Amino acid sequence: MKAFLDYIPGDSPLHRLNPLSKFTISVAVCAACFISTSPLVLCALIVLDLLLAALGHIFTFALKLLRGLAGLSVFLFILQVLFIRTGRPLFTLFSGFPVTTDGIMNAARLVLRLTGSMLPLAVMLSLTKLNDLSGVLTWYLHIPYKYAFMLTTAIRFIPVFTAEMESIMEAQTARGIEFDTKNIFKKIKLIMPLCIPLLITSVGKSDTTAVSAELRGFERRNRHSMSVIYPLRAPDSIAFVFSAGLIAAAAVL
Repeated sequence: MKAFLDYIPGDSPLHRLNPLSKFTISVAVCAACFISTSPLVLCALIVLDLLLAALGHIFTFALKLLRGLAGLSVFLFILQVLFIRTGRPLFTLFSGFPVTTDGIMNAARLVLRLTGSMLPLAVMLSLTKLNDLSGVLTWYLHIPYKYAFMLTTAIRFIPVFTAEMESIMEAQTARGIEFDTKNIFKKIKLIMPLCIPLLITSVGKSDTTAVSAELRGFERRNRHSMSVIYPLRAPDSIAFVFSAGLIAAAAVL
């Protein structure tokens, strides 16, 4: 999760785009994934995500993320196949659950939509500094700075909390608790008690962050107090047209 949210510096064409353009492209790809019902179009959108990652020089990162989503995708695919009974039965599993055509198609759409909508967000976060993202949300979309700050701070704290959980698990492992079990229910039972120290640590960090923000005049920050301006250039106009065309094409196809 930490690598998923870390900014990857570079000088690619996507790095040089306005953060609003990158945000618009990612939202357009996500919207196209949910608008389209064709598995072929959804596969094409996933390929587009990989091409965008290659354009941003983070193709290897996108492949790693794609492999990470494979396990969750398989789990969701099996759930959909087992619990959707409508459609023409294809065959019956050993436990008596029929596998139907609707189950296969809905499961495929769900998995492809999940993959196609997560990849562009990961690419956008990897190519955009969170301060720049909050800046364009405040400047161009007129979102109050406190809400933009809440969004970017929540994203920024996820890898921090993940690292804290890893430290707590390592401490418990040193005390003889084995987390490397293949029984998912046993693993959940072992991890649940660790949420209490993680919650205490999170509250402490949140309080420290709130005090630091107040000392820096957080309440007086607004759109007109920004020190960095993010101009829109010709490539950004192309990105906006591309985003609109992508949504229209997904709706037509």
